[in-house]
Amino acid sequence: MIRTLQAFDIKGKNVLIRADLNVPMSGETITNNFRIKASLPTIKTCIEAGASVILMSHLGRPKGKEEQSLSLIPVGEELAGLLEMPIKFSANCISTDAIDTSISLKPGEIHLLENLRFYAEEEDNDTDFSSQLARHGNIYINDAFGTAHRSHASNVGVVPFFKNAGIGWLMDKELNYLDRLMNNPKRPLTLVLGGSKIDTKLSLIDKFLDNANHIIIGGGMAFTFLKARGKSVGGSLVDEKMLDTAKRIINKARVKGVKLSLPIDVICGSSPTESEVMGTFLIQDIPDDYMGLDIGPETLSMYNSILGNSNTILWNGPMGVFENRQFEQGTREMAIHMVSCISNGSKVIVGGGDTAAALESFGLLKEMSHVSTGGGASLELLSGNQLPALRSLER
Repeated sequence: MIRTLQAFDIKGKNVLIRADLNVPMSGETITNNFRIKASLPTIKTCIEAGASVILMSHLGRPKGKEEQSLSLIPVGEELAGLLEMPIKFSANCISTDAIDTSISLKPGEIHLLENLRFYAEEEDNDTDFSSQLARHGNIYINDAFGTAHRSHASNVGVVPFFKNAGIGWLMDKELNYLDRLMNNPKRPLTLVLGGSKIDTKLSLIDKFLDNANHIIIGGGMAFTFLKARGKSVGGSLVDEKMLDTAKRIINKARVKGVKLSLPIDVICGSSPTESEVMGTFLIQDIPDDYMGLDIGPETLSMYNSILGNSNTILWNGPMGVFENRQFEQGTREMAIHMVSCISNGSKVIVGGGDTAAALESFGLLKEMSHVSTGGGASLELLSGNQLPALRSLER
């Protein structure tokens, strides 16, 4: 059994929290603080209960080397602003000074450690590094769902060094929606898949071919499925190596009685970065030098009709190149429609990653039933795979 934060007497204790503060940056400016905000409930619970908090996180991929551009200092400043209180910071995770700072914290104080991935030992799940990290706290709480599919020192290696270890409110919320709710969904259940890559979503598709009533496919990956069905797709993105896999999925869906829907029309351009829309075409009419870059109005209407008759919707991947405003309409209009589905009693769970980024750009992030903070971790969990960080906390 995995214990939650409420299982522990944290008053007067040092609580070491593995948070996911890995946020997108432009220089030293945070461009999206979604993950920082998502970590606040656990942090606030601890400081309001009279505990002191030590936060550890990674940022980017420095590959075991110190990179000033990936320092957590801007994250600490953002967090201090959101909490309206000062935060102590240590530029070294395991130095004597850093550990002494943690040990001397007063109740209600917060100490942020520098980027864990400045140390190769973090991703190597090094035992000595784990033991040094563990010296910062009396109680360990993992609230970093975004890294739960990795076996690293800060989320797996530290656990054996604690008598009391569990999960925070963010991790518990992720499990509630992605694991518990999806194991017994209110039907009809519809899986909405987008983005460009099929291979990263294969396990998810296989899992939901045994579970979903309907699978909707959009984005670049749709053209591989369309070509596998013998359709001409013009100059659209096709993963030739995945054609046989797409055929297998199509056949399995037919055998399982799962309705698999693909676009019937698309909005085209000459490239994903072009600002000019070349027109809307039926799939079979896409010119050879044009690419389908968004679902068309007929497809959107068809997909929204399916969603309107669904009680549980799982969405992973945008319907087009939403980063280019000329090709955002399909993703945006589908998101708006999902908000109306929620108001009618449906649950909409979003699998993080690019889909969350799209919703943020549309101002609709808070309108969903749940938006995961972990793209890769959510795919693994929803695919039925056990997450190493959670397995390590089983007591």
